[in-house]
Amino acid sequence: MQVLLSAATPFEIAPAIQWLEEHFKKEEQTIFTKGELKVQVMITGVGMMSTAWALGRFLAAQKPGFAINAGIAGAIDRNLQLGDVVQVVSEQMADLGVEESDGSFSDLFALALIQPNEFPFQQGTLENPYATQTSFLPNVSGITVNKVHGSKPSIDQLALDFPKAQVESMEGASFFYACLQAQVPFVQIRSISNYVEPRNRNAWRIPEAIENLNQVLIQMLREF
Repeated sequence: MQVLLSAATPFEIAPAIQWLEEHFKKEEQTIFTKGELKVQVMITGVGMMSTAWALGRFLAAQKPGFAINAGIAGAIDRNLQLGDVVQVVSEQMADLGVEESDGSFSDLFALALIQPNEFPFQQGTLENPYATQTSFLPNVSGITVNKVHGSKPSIDQLALDFPKAQVESMEGASFFYACLQAQVPFVQIRSISNYVEPRNRNAWRIPEAIENLNQVLIQMLREF
């Protein structure tokens, strides 16, 4: 079985890569094998554009049996704790559209540029039909942005525009879209490094989030 392990940056999955180097045979710089299992590591780059390009190029040539997207994320939902590892089961693009004169946001569906149920969307949302395969993690709803929210006015508006959103990333929707279009089973796992609040890097817990994320990643890879 071929498993695609993707992340925006190498440091987010560095412990998992080290584990692969210690327990698998390294065939190429980013390919690891053990028995029938082949793990392809992909660093897509940050953001929707880089992720779409990297995944599109790869999935046009190969169809893995399973795809994993892993990384850190900001929590909108304050019931989530810093360091928690979650599975994102739905995604919305939170800044692809227009800003109205009152500050509200209209997405491509409200503008009738895409139909809400045009494949692979369901009522304007990207859903993961394979989410039950990673049922040991809490399920959350995600939004994907080009600009992470860092001021109170924009965060307050976000809560009005996307009231069900629980976590924020810069790549998730691209990953969902590519895998759904290619019909590749997938999972997106994220570890909470910070809250979506007025920007305060001193409150971030990136090392803890990465440690917890990679513990789960290694557990998942062991089970293939």
